[in-house]
Amino acid sequence: MRTDRVPGLGIVKGLVFAFSQALRPKVTVQYPEVVNDISPRHRGRLQLLYDEYGTLKCETCFQCAQACPIECIDMGGVDTKDRFHVHWGAAEQYAERREESAMRRAGRPVPDRSFDPFAAVDTAALDHILDEEGYDPARMLTILERTQEAYGHLPVAALKHISHGTGAWYSEIYGTASSYGHLRLDPPSGHIFAVCRCPSCQFRGAGRVLAALEQALSTTLGQSSPEGAVRLEAADCHGAGGDRAWVTLDGERVPDASVKAMATSATALRAAHARAGQA
Repeated sequence: MRTDRVPGLGIVKGLVFAFSQALRPKVTVQYPEVVNDISPRHRGRLQLLYDEYGTLKCETCFQCAQACPIECIDMGGVDTKDRFHVHWGAAEQYAERREESAMRRAGRPVPDRSFDPFAAVDTAALDHILDEEGYDPARMLTILERTQEAYGHLPVAALKHISHGTGAWYSEIYGTASSYGHLRLDPPSGHIFAVCRCPSCQFRGAGRVLAALEQALSTTLGQSSPEGAVRLEAADCHGAGGDRAWVTLDGERVPDASVKAMATSATALRAAHARAGQA
């Protein structure tokens, strides 16, 4: 007798599975206060190594691209006699890169001009922040927020220094910085609108204000307008919103955060940028 044709058997199986899952213990990790063990297959930010001469140590052997199970690694170079390009990966998705690194196998070490070392920063302010936060990686989000306040953005040199001071992996710090919309890795350009999205501000119309700014700027949260005049970011009022939504322009709170006023202000900033470009 075929059990798959028994009336109601599928419903019974579904109910049994549902109840078995409902009785399982709930496991909620309060990140970043509680950090899980990093999986050996964790995917972080890839960092290529360079020797003391500024030459990329990668020899473009293509073994990592061949072994990648989902074929997300793309590599490109030149053959040992500098005759033609060698490519591994989906050319329609990724451009060829690192032409010079393959020349190492030809016995001709050359500098990799695509390597642009990150700029150094004065770490005095960052050391003060780390000291006040106790070099605690569990307070990483607070450290990153205060670092951005001190430098205007999150420079690579600052993230490296935080990694060295707290003992947290650089890939984990970069992942945290790139996950939050109010944190930026590039220096700000032009004006910055920031809208708080906490429940209190949402109740006071922050969602409508954000939608109006996105329409007026032709962009989305965390991005800049097409001409780069205004950037739209997320903010945190820390409970100081009061009776209206918390909206800031270049770090200063906007007194009139109505939908009409925000749209008018954003349009005016874009128009001023356009006039300045024509002058």
